[in-house]
Amino acid sequence: MVISSQDRDILRPLAEKVARLADDEAEKQKIELWRRHNQLEKGRPLVFCYPEQGWNEVLTDAELACGGVLALRFEMELRKKIFWAEEMGDDTPLEPCFDIPYTVSEDDWGLHTEFHRTATMGSMTWESPLKDYQTDLGKLHSPEFTVDMETSSRSAELAQEAFGDVLPIRLRGRWWTSLGVTKPAIHMRGLSNFLYDFYDHPEELKQFLSIISDGLLEKMDYFEKRNLLCLNNDDTYNGSGGFGYTEELPQDGAGEQIRLADTWGFTESQESVGVSPDMYEEFIFPYEKAIMERFGLTAYGCCEGLDKRWHVVKKHPNLRRVSCSPWADWAKMAEYLEDKYIFSMKPNPACLATYEIDEDAIRTEIREAFEVTKDCVVELIMKDNHTIGKNPDNIVRWCAIAQEEAEK
Repeated sequence: MVISSQDRDILRPLAEKVARLADDEAEKQKIELWRRHNQLEKGRPLVFCYPEQGWNEVLTDAELACGGVLALRFEMELRKKIFWAEEMGDDTPLEPCFDIPYTVSEDDWGLHTEFHRTATMGSMTWESPLKDYQTDLGKLHSPEFTVDMETSSRSAELAQEAFGDVLPIRLRGRWWTSLGVTKPAIHMRGLSNFLYDFYDHPEELKQFLSIISDGLLEKMDYFEKRNLLCLNNDDTYNGSGGFGYTEELPQDGAGEQIRLADTWGFTESQESVGVSPDMYEEFIFPYEKAIMERFGLTAYGCCEGLDKRWHVVKKHPNLRRVSCSPWADWAKMAEYLEDKYIFSMKPNPACLATYEIDEDAIRTEIREAFEVTKDCVVELIMKDNHTIGKNPDNIVRWCAIAQEEAEK
C-alpha cells in the first residue's frame, strides 16, 4: 500500500485548499449553529445536503486524477469537502482535519446470507439462511470483530506523509451507523417470513430479535472496552442526517477513555414499516431500547413514518433527533415534537432526479413544510439520492432555495 509521488502532487494542493477554506469564519459560524441547534436552541431551520450516490455525478471518474486506489479515495473525500465549502451552499461545516477510518472485518451471525447483485447501483436479492426456527435458531451467535491495526495505521501514515503537515490526520473509529435490530433480522429470515412471524412464530421472533440485540450490545462493549470509541460531538454524521455538535457530550465524569454514554447512538426500524404500532411496541421496541439506553444522546428513525408509532418511540431514553421522512405526517409530527426534539425533515429526493428540476414546486414544498413546523427545532436534510439527474446544479439550486426559505 503506497501513494505515488504523482498522486501526492495531486492530493497536497487539495488538502491545502481544504485547510484554507476551513479557516474561514463562516465555517466556525456553521459549527456554532449546529451546536445551538442540537441543544434545542430555536433558530432558523438548518440545511444539509448529502447526495449519497449523487456524488458520482458531481465528481465523475473523468474529474478524479489519482491513479492509486487509496489516493483516489483520499482525493474523493477532499474534493467533496471543497465542493461543500465552495459550491453546495448548505450548512455543512468544514473542519480543518482529515479522518482515516480503522480497517475492520466481522464474520456473520452463524448463518451466512448470500447476496446477489447485478451491478453497481443495480438490483439486489439475497438468500435468507434462517429457514426454520426449530433447527436454525440455535446456530446463531454474535459476530466477531477483527481490527486491522497495521492497515489502519499504515493508511494514516500515508495520509500524513502526503499532506498531514497542512491538514491534520485523525485515525478514528466509526463502528456503526444504525444499531437497528430489524435489518439483520430480515437479511437472515427474509422480509416476508419476518412479517409472517409476528403471527405464526411470535415467541421465536422475540428470541431471534433478542439474540440480535445482544449481539449488537456485545459489539458496542467490544469497542468500548478496547478504548476504540471516538467522540462524535463534532462533524460526525449523526443519525440519518445532521451533525453531532453539542456541549452536552461527553457527559460529566468522562475520563480519557471514551464511554458509550459520552456519544450519540442511533437506531431505526425501516423494515417494520408495515407492522402495527402495538406489534412494534411488543416485538421491536424492547430490543432497541436496550441499545439506546447505553448512549448519552440518541437519534431515531430513517425512512419509516413515525407519526403512528411516536407514542412508543418517544419512550427511547435520551432521545434528541427524530427523523421525519416523506412518509410521515409532518403536521402531526410537529404537534408531537414541538421544540422538545429536533425535527429532522427529509423531503422526497425524487424532486432532484431529473436533469431539469421544478424549482417552483420545490420552493412551495419547503415553504409549506417550514410553516407547519414553525414552532419546532427544524433541520432540512436532502439525502437518499440515487441520482441527481446527472446535473450537479440540481443540488446547488435546491440548497439555495432551501436557504432562502429558511431565512424568511
